[in-house]
Amino acid sequence: MKKIIMALGIFVAFFVSACSDSTSKQESKNVETNTTAVAPQGALDILKQKGVIRIGVFGDKPPFGYVDERGANQGYDIYFAKRIAKELFGDENKVEFVLVEAANRIEFLKSDKVDLILANFTKTKEREEQVLFTLPYMKVALGVVVPVDSVVTSIEDLKGKTLILNKGTTADIFFTLNHADIQSLKFDQNTETFAAMLDKRGDALSHDNTLLFAWVKDKPEFKVAIKELGDKDVIAGAVKKDNTELKQFVDDLIVKLADENFFHKNYEETLKSHFTDDVQADDIVIEGGKI
Repeated sequence: MKKIIMALGIFVAFFVSACSDSTSKQESKNVETNTTAVAPQGALDILKQKGVIRIGVFGDKPPFGYVDERGANQGYDIYFAKRIAKELFGDENKVEFVLVEAANRIEFLKSDKVDLILANFTKTKEREEQVLFTLPYMKVALGVVVPVDSVVTSIEDLKGKTLILNKGTTADIFFTLNHADIQSLKFDQNTETFAAMLDKRGDALSHDNTLLFAWVKDKPEFKVAIKELGDKDVIAGAVKKDNTELKQFVDDLIVKLADENFFHKNYEETLKSHFTDDVQADDIVIEGGKI
């Protein structure tokens, strides 16, 4: 009888152990299944959860990006930024404008201070190594502005003179790499750069030609002496190097907007009044990302 009871006890212990082991394995399997079933969130999903997109823009570069007298962001880049927010959230106001300087645009992306840069950002090979550019939406080259009585008409004429530059711009890069012999005076902020020219702290100023065309319109004491310098470049948006999903979203939107001639309408509303009549929309804007 004792042997029967002992055998029965061993059987019960074995049965309980087997059941426990089976349950443990099943729970482990369920945990694995649940873990693998959770898909990683994409960049657009995260943005939609936040309910806002942070876009880096200029606050002192009219007519492309500036803050008006009421404290509202205005300009060509702002017009586009609001449309991006509308496409993402159904509300053009779901955008947080983050003011940037030319020299810190890439750093603001890398440090996650912004999701997207729309700050009159010229696409270059050097910058492509650090960020992802979207399709372009504007054309640009460099120019040089001088006092109206200046005899400067070429780069050679700048030698022996002081050239004013905005740090981190393509003009800064161009002259640093190709004409280091030309004396320069550099400033961090766009407003400081042009204030220096107004104060006659330099003999000439180089910047994006589109900006210079607008700047001289109501300043008869200045002229654009060199209208096109260096490469013919394009302006585009930029995202972090690994944010391919947001880049693709903006690219697709740029292509889609061509059907409604969006950037020509943008030009009419934000840029046209800032240029002289000899500047046309097709000289500046790009539709559908096609040059």
